[in-house]
Amino acid sequence: MPLRGEAFLEHVQDRGEYGTHDEADRVVRVVLALLGAHVVGSERAELAARLPEAYALILLNPLQAAEPLTPERFVHATAAWIEGASRATAMWDVSAVLSVVADAAGEDLTRRLLVQLPPGYDALFGRPQPDPPHPA
Repeated sequence: MPLRGEAFLEHVQDRGEYGTHDEADRVVRVVLALLGAHVVGSERAELAARLPEAYALILLNPLQAAEPLTPERFVHATAAWIEGASRATAMWDVSAVLSVVADAAGEDLTRRLLVQLPPGYDALFGRPQPDPPHPA
């Protein structure tokens, strides 16, 4: 279900426990700019259609990535773009934004997005997958 306009930002603000809309907006913009560099094709366009227009444009015109970032490096990159952020606060920020993105995307699209990303992003999206069973 698309979360339009203020509803999307309010969900991020609530989930991330941000004091202001501006703080939540800044985090959303950084995370979506980084995410947009890692998802491509129809999935990126479909996700953009489910986001408020200002955020859709960020997703569709992302920062350029030389290589896919592991979840840990994605969090580190987020910390580098948010003034005063630590690894722990960036992890919180990424999870707050990506879990709301997953809610807006729905389960099917979220699964298709996760296929494009390196292993481990499922937890950042708030959709941790169980570890596969180990052979006996």
